[in-house]
Amino acid sequence: MAAIMISQRVSIPEQELEWQFVRSSGAGGQHVNKVSTAAQLIFDIQASSLPDFYKQRLLAKSDHRITQSGKIIIKCQASRSQQANREEALQQFIDLVASVNVIRKKRIATKPTKASQQRRVAKKKQRGDIKSLRRKPAD
Repeated sequence: MAAIMISQRVSIPEQELEWQFVRSSGAGGQHVNKVSTAAQLIFDIQASSLPDFYKQRLLAKSDHRITQSGKIIIKCQASRSQQANREEALQQFIDLVASVNVIRKKRIATKPTKASQQRRVAKKKQRGDIKSLRRKPAD
């Protein structure tokens, strides 16, 4: 039984991934009309064996590849080879699932320095003076 490694501790059995192969869209001549080279990966987050932490973070993530019903759908049609598209879609899936494990550091808001505030006001004043010189003289 093959498993897809997400991190050192987390893996997903390959049976949880659903593959569909469809025809690629766009230009490509006669070849594109008869060969299903585009790979579409479908993964149900709720029905998966992922840890709850991953499930919650994935469902909360705003990504166009995650549907309202909680499925990840990744379509890849970059290559003319079905195998290459399959590998690319799988890599995108691994990157997406692994990205929720990274916890971003909380940003600490900083105040602008007194000197930077003064420089900003001086530039605004200078710009205002330039614009005032463009006006027609008052009679």
